[in-house]
Amino acid sequence: EECGCVNEMTNERCRILGIDPGTLYMGYALLDVEGKQASLVEFGVLDVHKLDGQYARLQKEFFFLQDIISRQHPTLLAIETQFVDKNPQTMIKIVHAQGVAIAAALSKDLPVYEYSPMKIKMAITGNGHASKEQVADMLQRFMHIPATEMPKKLDATDALAIAYCHFLQRGLPISDEHGAKDWTSYAKRRGMVPGVATTPNERLLAALNGANK
Repeated sequence: EECGCVNEMTNERCRILGIDPGTLYMGYALLDVEGKQASLVEFGVLDVHKLDGQYARLQKEFFFLQDIISRQHPTLLAIETQFVDKNPQTMIKIVHAQGVAIAAALSKDLPVYEYSPMKIKMAITGNGHASKEQVADMLQRFMHIPATEMPKKLDATDALAIAYCHFLQRGLPISDEHGAKDWTSYAKRRGMVPGVATTPNERLLAALNGANK
C-alpha cells in the first residue's frame, strides 16, 4: 500500500500530521519528510478537559484540526486506532475522538492512515509493549529534541510516534548520532541488553508490514 509520501529518491516533500486521539487531551505532531530526512515541525497537546460535556470537547477538537490543517498544510493524517480498554464507555469515547479526527482530515481531502498502538511502539522501540516513557525517550534522541522542549504530557510524544511510525512505513528509519534505530539496538550498543539481535531494521519493517502481531 502506498504510504502517501514521495519516493525517497526524489527531493519532493510531504508533511505528516500525527494524531493521538483522546477525549480530554489530544496529542498532535507535524513531521516534514524530504527523501531520507525527517524533521519535527511542531508538536503539542490540545487540552479540552475543562469544556462542559463530551460533544463540546469533540467540537473543539474538530475545529482545532481543521485550523491546523489549513495553517500547516499536511499531506496526510496518521492516527492511532484499535484502542482497547476494559471500560466500554471509555472505548466508545475514544472511538468518537478518532472519528472526529478522521472526519476533520477528510473534510480537507487528506488521506488517512491508521496504526495500532502495538505497531507504533514496535516501530519506535522494537518492543510492542514498551512504555510511553521509552517511546518518548527514543523520539527525543532520534529527533534531537532538547530536554527543555520536551512536552510534559506524553500525548504529544505519542502523536509524534504515530507520525514517525508512518515515516518508517516507507522503510527509512531515522538514526540517532550513534546509529541506533530503536530502543533495543540503542541499549545493546551500550551493553545494556546482551544477546539482542543486531538487525533491528529488518525486524521493524517486518512488524510494520504486519509480520509481528
